[in-house]
Amino acid sequence: MDPNPGAPVPATADRGTWLVVNGDPLDWHEGMTVRDVLKAKNYIFKLLIITVNGTLIPRGSYDSAVVPSGASAMWLTSSSPS
Repeated sequence: MDPNPGAPVPATADRGTWLVVNGDPLDWHEGMTVRDVLKAKNYIFKLLIITVNGTLIPRGSYDSAVVPSGASAMWLTSSSPS
């Protein structure tokens, strides 16, 4: 577990075991999907717009869309959780 969650990933960090979600580092594992990231981040918003490395991920693909190591992901959410 990261002792300093929310801290920026240093430029020298090995991003092969990380991904970045809205600027925050997250441990990555082989086969990680968008749904796995949602669970890890406790995102339960009704409206989510998700991009991974600039590619829009449709809601119906969250369980199958694999997030590659070192990815940069952006979650845009509604103002209140479901």
